[in-house]
Order: sequence, then C-alpha cells, then structure tokens
Amino acid sequence: MVVSHSTPPVTRKKARKSLTKKPTPGAKQATEPSDVDEDMSGESLILQSVASVENDIGEASIPHTSTAPSFPPLPASAASSQSLKSETRRIPIPPHRMTPIKRDWVNIFSPLTEVLGLQVRMNVQRRCVEIRTSKQTKEIGAIQKGADFVKAYALGFDVNDAIALLRLDDLFIDSFEIHDVKTLHGDHLSRAIGRIAGQDGKTKFTIENASRTRIVLADTKIHIMGSFQNIKIARDAIVSLILGTPPGKVYSGLRTVCSRLKQRAL
Repeated sequence: MVVSHSTPPVTRKKARKSLTKKPTPGAKQATEPSDVDEDMSGESLILQSVASVENDIGEASIPHTSTAPSFPPLPASAASSQSLKSETRRIPIPPHRMTPIKRDWVNIFSPLTEVLGLQVRMNVQRRCVEIRTSKQTKEIGAIQKGADFVKAYALGFDVNDAIALLRLDDLFIDSFEIHDVKTLHGDHLSRAIGRIAGQDGKTKFTIENASRTRIVLADTKIHIMGSFQNIKIARDAIVSLILGTPPGKVYSGLRTVCSRLKQRAL
C-alpha cells in the first residue's frame, strides 16, 4: 500500500508573510558594515573638498611673483608729444570783414605762429581762416585761444584788443541782440541803437572806460569783451539804455559802480 503525502497549498497570506519576513540578526550585522563604509566615504569626500577650498584660499592670499618685464617710465618729452595730437579749426569770416582781414593779415598770423606755435592759412574760396597744431605747439589749449582770437577779429574787434585774448585767461566775449532785451521795430529800434552809441560814440566810449571792456555795435547785435564781472557791468548799462533810461542816469550808475570797484581793489 502506497501512501502519498500531499503538501498543503500555500495561501496568499502566508506568501505575503514570507515576503515581508524580517531579516535575521546575522544578516543585519552583515549589512551594517557596508553602511558604515558609505558614511566614512561621504565624510572623507567632505574633508577633501574643505581642504581643497582652504588650499585655494591660501593660494589666492599669497601674492604670486610675476615674471613680467618692468619698463622704466616714459620721459616728459615723449608724454607731451603723445598728448598733443594734430587738431584743426576752421573759423568762418563774414563778407564785410574780408577786406579788413586782408589788410591786417600780418598782424593776425604773427601772434598765432610766434606766440602759440600754430600753423595758419587763409582760405579765400571758403572765406575762412584755418589753423592747426604743429610740433612747435606747446600748450594744449593753444588752438582754442587762436580760434577765439580770430573769431574776435571776425566779430569786429580791433587786432590790438583781440590779442589780449592770447595773453590773458580771464577774458571772454558775450554777444546778444537788442531783440533779446525788448522787441523794437522801425524808428524805436534806431533810437535804441543811437542811445547805446551816443553822439559821436560818446556813450559807448564812456561805458567801455568805466567797465574796462570793449564793445562792438553791429546793427542789432552787441558784442562785449572783458572779464566776467566787467561784462556784467557793461551789459546792465546797455540794457538800461535799450529799455529807455536816459544816458545821464546810466552815467551816474556807472560812477557808483566804479567807486565801489575801486574801494574793493584797495
């Protein structure tokens, strides 16, 4: 008689229990050393990164000895020759000043070439004076002074008065029109110009001598050359004449201003 033993079927609950069995203590002990090794390797990486950062900081703080060549400083002559570049200016000349500039050309280009060391030429076709720097030019602002000098002559100033712009640094030119002060037309405009000039130019000369300036009346345009404070005195007197103030009252105001200037000078 043969007896057959049949194994009971495994249910789902048992299968689940078998899958979720806890590991044995031996297995737990076997897995713990691997975790420790991973922790040790992570700490070693952190220490290595910190050491590398410290080394980088130390190297950055230590000055490196460069092997670049050292050159001596440039001499003053070389620096001045490099700083002064060739510049050119073109000053237009009005048609009514072409004849006077041809007559006084020798007195115009002589101070520009001798004092400032500029190169000058007259362009008759374009009706302008062209100036530029050269090797003999010593000052950086020489070409600007030369341009102001030629422009002052083009506006109507005398050559001897315009030369003062080359020798003095505190001289300026102020220009304005009668219409900037008051809008006048016809005979009113003519009378305003007559009040500024005076009989035989008496009023204009009085303002020039009192304020130590030079004044040019070119139709409705007025040009004043002098220092900043003196230009203000002359401009105030001319504005008063344009507005209709009698010349006698303007003279008394100029006397008061001149006496105050003398007291300040003392």
